[in-house]
Amino acid sequence: MARYAMVIDLHKCVGCQACTMACNSEWEVPAGYARTRVRFAGPEGAFPNLVASPYVAQCNHCDNPPCVKACPTGATYQTDEGIVVIDRALCIGCGFCVEACPYSARFLNPVINKVDKCDFCSARLEKDLQPACVATCTAHAKFFGDLEDSGSDVFRLVYEQGARRNESPAAHPGPNVYYSGKKANVDLALAAFPPRPPRLLTQGRFWKGFVKPLVLGMVGATFLGQAVAFFQQLKKGEGQFDD
Repeated sequence: MARYAMVIDLHKCVGCQACTMACNSEWEVPAGYARTRVRFAGPEGAFPNLVASPYVAQCNHCDNPPCVKACPTGATYQTDEGIVVIDRALCIGCGFCVEACPYSARFLNPVINKVDKCDFCSARLEKDLQPACVATCTAHAKFFGDLEDSGSDVFRLVYEQGARRNESPAAHPGPNVYYSGKKANVDLALAAFPPRPPRLLTQGRFWKGFVKPLVLGMVGATFLGQAVAFFQQLKKGEGQFDD
């Protein structure tokens, strides 16, 4: 069974945002949002020894994804290949998974009112195509493949060349997006964009924040409908005695 991962070479990345544009075009991401995006760290240091680095942010398809635990409907789940995906038919747009993600890689899509994010272009993988961002990268800085395949680029970069995960003592869910390149660039990028602790809602907060308002809204709508029907019936009754 394949176990998919991505490696980003920060020494090769030129920050052109071609990956962002390719992804947005491929998946019709609304303006102002992105499944993958390039951010910048630095410069730091003193001239002429300045260090700056791009950082490519996206869903990390973690080994132990907090977003899966946070989803109240089971809409977010992990495939056998390790890809974290969203079943839009089950997504209720509550946003709890958005809060749980340590990498701020999820967003509520305002067009469909569902949560959206990178899914490693699963539909393209089914056609034996690379993810759109990898296929479009002008600097060939993105590598995608099977970590179980000793002949793959990602296997070589991770297990032989030491590509690194973006983790911290507060958040270490086992991300499967790795970073390689010059040590100074990787150090700077990972220090500038550390993952935050997952924010998981308790059952009480789930009731108060989503289910209770939903239930009360449904009850209110039902009561309103019954009240309208009652007064309509009452009006008809009054008309019967007008003669």
